[in-house]
Amino acid sequence: MVFSYYPGCTLKNKAKDLDNYARMSAKALGVTLEEIPEWQCCGGVYPMAKDEIATKLSSVRTLMKAKDAGQDLVTMCSACHNVVKQVNNDMKDDEFSSKVARYMKIGEDEAYHGETEVLHYLEVLRDKVGFDEIKKKVTNPLKGKKIAAYYGCLLLRPSKVMQMDDPENPTIMEDFIKALGATPVKYSMRNECCGGYTTLENKDIARTKAQAVISNAVDNGAEEIITACPLCMYNLKKNSDGGVKITYFTELLAQALGLIEEAE
Repeated sequence: MVFSYYPGCTLKNKAKDLDNYARMSAKALGVTLEEIPEWQCCGGVYPMAKDEIATKLSSVRTLMKAKDAGQDLVTMCSACHNVVKQVNNDMKDDEFSSKVARYMKIGEDEAYHGETEVLHYLEVLRDKVGFDEIKKKVTNPLKGKKIAAYYGCLLLRPSKVMQMDDPENPTIMEDFIKALGATPVKYSMRNECCGGYTTLENKDIARTKAQAVISNAVDNGAEEIITACPLCMYNLKKNSDGGVKITYFTELLAQALGLIEEAE
């Protein structure tokens, strides 16, 4: 299985290890990730204005490159995934697609109309590889570990566009945890905002919201929390008292596949 891959800025900068865990795990599972050449930052936040074009062009170029390669596009960061997938949905509107084509100075015959399928890495694990197959490849089952999945805001919403899972009662990350041999912990705040986007403007709000998520998970028996968003991971770690481990999901996968040892 070969996919075009958009890592995003954080995974190529401050979080290179998380990207590396994803790549080595993909290889072990028979998945090839071909990084999009000369990709640009997606902006990290989806522009809500209907007539906004310029800030969406980096995502459009990435989507077009995946289309030209004849491959589905895989993203890793939930913020990048949210932006790229929503822009892809925008491009299915012929009028908007035509405006973008004129802005890019390309002909209508070259216009992009949302043909690329955008997948989060978790969807590749569930729908392309299969959790049952992953279970067979696990050499270091995480037995006895009680792990809480933290979805956050961006992975599931808006649900009509993201279409990854039920936005109110998702299961993809819990099923992922089960496949690795651990016990998933469900808690009420697993898909609530951690306040990550307010960190620079209001640290108190970010701290309060993050600690509410962590406390809720711990109160339900969690010993570790995993997330698919680097910003969420940063915010939860920054505002944790150290009583629970905060881990990116690709690190957990690499541990279970026996590719790395668990960090202390």
